[in-house]
Formats: sequence, structure tokens, C-alpha cells
Amino acid sequence: MKSKDTLKHAGKRKQLVDILVGKGIKDTSVLEAINTIPRHLFMDSSFDDHAYQDKAFPIGADQTISQPYTVAFQSELLQVERGDKVLEIGTGSGYQTAVLCELGCKVYSIERQQELFKKTKLFLPKLGYRPKHLSFGDGYKGLEEFAPYKGIIVTAGAPYVPKPLLAQLEIGGRLVIPVGNDPQIMTLFIRKSDTKFEKHEFGEFRFVPLLENKN
Repeated sequence: MKSKDTLKHAGKRKQLVDILVGKGIKDTSVLEAINTIPRHLFMDSSFDDHAYQDKAFPIGADQTISQPYTVAFQSELLQVERGDKVLEIGTGSGYQTAVLCELGCKVYSIERQQELFKKTKLFLPKLGYRPKHLSFGDGYKGLEEFAPYKGIIVTAGAPYVPKPLLAQLEIGGRLVIPVGNDPQIMTLFIRKSDTKFEKHEFGEFRFVPLLENKN
């Protein structure tokens, strides 16, 4: 059984939040989510000490649990409100999923690694996080049947922006995606109309690649 959440962990989370504030994260609801979620439970228990450092960490299946700053940065860019429908590409460990749940989003998430998908699907409800829908599949295609989405967040590097993701955004919706090979440029697309998108770039980040048709 995984270790529990202790006062020591809570203290470390508080320190992590202070680091994120120091790095420029301002959204109080995002900071509150990071302060609440027991990130150490999303990692192998032998790595407890690393859980609240601002670093990415391997979680198996050649995947990583993103750096807390990256999770906070992407979550802040989404500008979601309670009740918003959000699509997450790359469920991974479920940590970003949990952040979106804490923010009150209706979360739809896709994972292409079967072992991770199965593990996370069982694990999230144990912590009390209940995404609307978790699916195993190709993130490049999005999830057409539940579209449109207020926000779409991609948690892996994409060499290009998948067209279906832009198509599945509602007007006024935001797509946050790291674009490029290595490093990626964090990119925000805001849908202005059926055909118009506004694009903003936010500097370099490093992600594991988003792979296509790898199921």
C-alpha cells in the first residue's frame, strides 16, 4: 500500500507552492490545488523525497510526471472556471488530471499507454478524483463525441498542432500545447470564431513526445 499523506508532506507542499509563487504563478485556485493534492502518492513510494521538488520525474512506461511548475503554468494558461469541460491529452500518472478536478472542471482525458491508463483509472477514484471520462487511445484525434471543450491541455510535446484539437474547442476556448521537438514552445491558442485562432507563445519547456497512432 502507498504511504499516506502526513503533516510533513503538507509542509513540503506549502514550500513547493512558495517556490511556484516565486517563479511567477499567480492563479490562487491553481496554487490551492497544488497545495491540496498529495503528489507523492502519484509516484513510487521510494521517491517520496522527490515529490515536492520542482522537478519532473519518471513514472514508468517511458513517461514522466510533469514538473509542478509546468503543471501550474499550463493550468493557469487554461483559465478554467468551475464546471468547465476540459479535455486532457496524456493522462499519465493522473496528477494534472487531479489538478483539473480540484479546479472544478469536468475532465475528459486520454492516455495511449495501456498500463498507465489502467493504473491511473483505478488510482484516481481512491483519492476522491472522478474525471467524467478516461479513455485509452490516440490523443491526436481528441475526443470528438464529447466536444466542444472550454479548454484542451496537452501534457506531452507535439511536433505540430493536431487539427482535431483545434476543431474541438468551443468559441472562446483555449488550447494549451507544447509545440516542437526538443525543447518545445508552450503555445496557447484561443478560438475567436469558426475559422480564427489567436496564438500566443510562452517560452521553452521540455516534455516527453506525444506519439501518434501508437496503440
